[in-house]
Amino acid sequence: MPAGRPSEYDPDIAAAICSEISVSTLGIQAICASHEEFPAHTTFYRWMLNHEELRTLYAHAKNDQKEILADEMLGIADDGTNDWMDTKFGPKVNREAVQRSQIRIETRKWLLSKLDPKKYGDKTIHSGDPESPLAFTVRSILDEPEKGK
Repeated sequence: MPAGRPSEYDPDIAAAICSEISVSTLGIQAICASHEEFPAHTTFYRWMLNHEELRTLYAHAKNDQKEILADEMLGIADDGTNDWMDTKFGPKVNREAVQRSQIRIETRKWLLSKLDPKKYGDKTIHSGDPESPLAFTVRSILDEPEKGK
């Protein structure tokens, strides 16, 4: 085999990449870069364009990864290890550590809301067509008889 990363589709390597995705929070670029036997991330995306079974495997792996991200948020929120620091005046809130935890949680929340908005996005309370909640509101206002006539 020539030196360098593989470029020809290999279902075993593709499955190994998806396995890595399903057990970590790393992105595809970092995962591919961390293993010499994996192709460049751009090659992996090209493989997905041409192989439906890989797209299915990848989708399942990303679903697993979303659950890991959600679980991580609980772990970050519950971990108060560095929230307090000792000073010569006694214990004091370590604002930097607390803010870093908040950023880590907010980043994961934002990412999950974009990756799976139906499950992790902000909820909109509406009636009617779920794809167009405003259309129902507009129709209901227009359908009301005018007052005073």
